[in-house]
Amino acid sequence: MRRPLAVVAGAAAALVLLAAGPAAADDTDNLYDPAACSSTGSSKFKFHIWYNSGQGGAYRNIRYAVYDFNSVPDGVVGVTTPLRYCILGASSPWPGSNQKIKNNAASGENDHYKYMARVYYNSGYKGAQDAMGPYQHIDRFRNVYNENASFRFTS
Repeated sequence: MRRPLAVVAGAAAALVLLAAGPAAADDTDNLYDPAACSSTGSSKFKFHIWYNSGQGGAYRNIRYAVYDFNSVPDGVVGVTTPLRYCILGASSPWPGSNQKIKNNAASGENDHYKYMARVYYNSGYKGAQDAMGPYQHIDRFRNVYNENASFRFTS
């Protein structure tokens, strides 16, 4: 029995979109969801990364893994955007406001109840790392201080 080519092509396209959908949503959430820049205590995003030591200066709330802080897919095929710190302090910007996160982070906090949060030296979750257990923070990264390129939660 032969199926029309259009039906087979449509089914294949739907599978590709379903497979790519969650990853694209994850990346766009990290870039564009208002929770990425809401107060760290009230954000639904459970990892927080700061420009300064001691959870100081500008920050960014991160919900999903980031393969490369400098190249986050923004929902358009082939287009990427660097992940930046939130713009805070309208008349007197906080240190780090709107700067790129890659190789520019000093501290972090994991508000997840279950997963470890890991910040890596290299893109692709490779190299030296600093890890935070559930509800832990690091006042000053030991291994990736201002040399950070990726992030993910692990079990």
